[in-house]
Amino acid sequence: MPEKTTLKISGMSCASCAAKIEKGLKNMDGVDEANVNLAIEKATVIYDPNKVDIDDMTKKIEDLGYGVIKDKVELILIGMSCASCAAKIEKALNNLQGVNRATVNFATETATVEFDSSKVDVAAMIKAVRNIGYDAKEKTGIGMDTEKEEREREVKTLKRLVTISSILTIPLLISMFGRIFGFSAGILDNPWAQIIISFPVQFIIGYRYYKGAWHNLKNLSANMDTLIAMGTTAAYFYSLYNVFTKPMSEIHNYLYFEASAVIITLITLGKLLEAIAKGKTSEAIKKLMGLQAKTARVIRNGEEIDIPIEEVEVGDIVVVRPGEKIPVDGVIVEGSSAIDESMITGESIPVDKNVNDEVIGATINKTGTFKFKATKVGKDTVLSQIIKMVEDAQGSKAPIQEIADKVSGVFVPVVIGIAVVTFLIWYFVLGNFNAGIISAVSVLVIACPCALGLATPTSVMVGTGKGAENGILIKGGEYLQKAKEINAIVLDKTGTITKGEPEVTDIISLGDLSDNEILYISGIAEKNSEHPLGKAIVNKSKEIYEKLPDPNKFEAIPGHGIYAIINEKEYYFGNRRLMEKNNIDISNIESKLEQLENEGKTAMILASNEKVEGLIAVADTPKEDSAKAIKELKALNIDIYMITGDNKRTAQAIAKQVGIEHVLAEVLPENKAEEVIKLQKQGKIVAMVGDGINDAPALAQSDVGIAIGTGTDVAIETSDITLISGNLMGLVTAIKLSRATMRNIYQNLFWAFIYNTIGIPFAAMGLLSPAIAGGAMAFSSVSVVSNALRLRRFRSAK
Repeated sequence: MPEKTTLKISGMSCASCAAKIEKGLKNMDGVDEANVNLAIEKATVIYDPNKVDIDDMTKKIEDLGYGVIKDKVELILIGMSCASCAAKIEKALNNLQGVNRATVNFATETATVEFDSSKVDVAAMIKAVRNIGYDAKEKTGIGMDTEKEEREREVKTLKRLVTISSILTIPLLISMFGRIFGFSAGILDNPWAQIIISFPVQFIIGYRYYKGAWHNLKNLSANMDTLIAMGTTAAYFYSLYNVFTKPMSEIHNYLYFEASAVIITLITLGKLLEAIAKGKTSEAIKKLMGLQAKTARVIRNGEEIDIPIEEVEVGDIVVVRPGEKIPVDGVIVEGSSAIDESMITGESIPVDKNVNDEVIGATINKTGTFKFKATKVGKDTVLSQIIKMVEDAQGSKAPIQEIADKVSGVFVPVVIGIAVVTFLIWYFVLGNFNAGIISAVSVLVIACPCALGLATPTSVMVGTGKGAENGILIKGGEYLQKAKEINAIVLDKTGTITKGEPEVTDIISLGDLSDNEILYISGIAEKNSEHPLGKAIVNKSKEIYEKLPDPNKFEAIPGHGIYAIINEKEYYFGNRRLMEKNNIDISNIESKLEQLENEGKTAMILASNEKVEGLIAVADTPKEDSAKAIKELKALNIDIYMITGDNKRTAQAIAKQVGIEHVLAEVLPENKAEEVIKLQKQGKIVAMVGDGINDAPALAQSDVGIAIGTGTDVAIETSDITLISGNLMGLVTAIKLSRATMRNIYQNLFWAFIYNTIGIPFAAMGLLSPAIAGGAMAFSSVSVVSNALRLRRFRSAK
């Protein structure tokens, strides 16, 4: 069975780094798929654990010249008495799926664990230790957020390097400006002083570029580091050569120490700004994580105690008071309250909750005190699933990125070739060796593919993160891109356009049974049904009859209704198709059925095996925002279709209320996918919007499957996009967000391509100095990330 893991990578500098790691992983025996994302510096790998393990992949990445950042935690162990205790705990931790390496130190009574946070968390480790008779707690100050720590460390290092590099580069610039504007810079004009000043910039500050270039050379490949190392080294050593060979009176015309120093300083500054900006792209994840409660008040041994949220276990009884966050998912067992679920559903109005109602972790208790039984903890909670889905989406690729990947894969070798040709033309054709070296250096420096590698993933990160903030979970870049192309949307009626909470409106007796008897028999027949219309009838029956007995026999007939035996008598309860199938004549009630259906009601017929006994009409009203959402979707030039199992008259009545012209009525659940196929054959890019469960075949068939649900109904597995709230305006937001994100990606790619297209010829013609080329290259990466960050200003449809 293939497994999936995410590796956090350090040391990547451009798109060709990501391509090299991706290729290296894919070539490993046992790796089925590998996807490396430069923006978030992660590799997502699907592999066969029988052929390859995480240590093998880590070694491969390190052999290529990069690093793997490992999640690491230190646990304080309690209850050990000898070395065999330590061995026992070590074995238990190492046996956990997702733990790469665990070592236990008996002397210090600690365990150091390296692990994959996508598979296991600290709470699971503590539980494993407790299960074998010991106890553990996380050591304060050491936690799972190694990625954040690594980024902060990188920013701190880059700040130090930029500061030192700037201090050393400024004197060289003063000398350069002196030559241009005709003033003396004193000792700074001395070539030996320039050698001394520029040496640490070139070989200490620039060491990271030499290191990267060396690893690439060993692996017969090239990346940004190669271009920077080649360009600055050429400028530096050409200047050094001129110090020894040119007369002192002409020397200043042949010195480019300031060029190599400025290139390294500006590119390092660009890396610093890029690292800071990339940190902001994952703000959505930070916000979601910040929603989690830190502690929970549980009842243990008859007492209320406060414990860290990681220690809450399934089955614990948790107490929540007004104003507190609900720590984990569960079911209320005592008390009632109004709960603010806006962080999950986007709805600002608190929801009333009573005994047996579900509550979601991280939502806020507004009024009463209640107790609930924990049903989902740790990585199983709704919030944790949302965070995991957003993380996966941010690590995915949009199809459009394939263009950038293909270009960046051959880009660096091509650029080196252009630089060589530039030098040869300047030297052999134009006879200017000096201009040839400097123009070739400018070509190498300005052509770095950083911007190309960051253009798509940064926008996908911000776009999917922004979606999560607005209650829209997008599975990956592929669906974010596809949603932009949607020109037809099929909306399931019940629960999507309508509230999904129908009520009984009419009970009509047509035989010997009274209205209450019709309701009673129908209630018994529908007692075991999961259909919303059936539940409405059962609820109405319970208002009159406290207890409904089970039918003697029950059979649900999908798309038709129900067959039941009640008190030794056979009954059919459903639509026209059910009656026709069982040869029950309904001609005498056709006009009554039409009247109810024209009012937008769903009429269900109750018949014994001899004749029609009565009718029950149920109405499911449209949601408040359905008409507005459909109007806005039409304004986006999208054709809207409503699909339902209802008859045409009822369907048309609902469609008219919300402004839908295209109605697909009397469609059985198993035939919904066929209707989607028909639209696709017309050349339409179709999105199917449903509850993610009954509509699974249609969701799978559509180009983009969109599940609409609330809270714990999130149909993450069935859909490509999930609208957590039941609000159809979320669909409008999803489409607009997709279009905004793709527009942002096109802008980024245009900038990255046009920048190199224009920059390389200018550099080759000698119209750009190496220093300016370095500044332009650094600016290109920062501008792409900054443009992606503009998506954070996106506002949801209201």
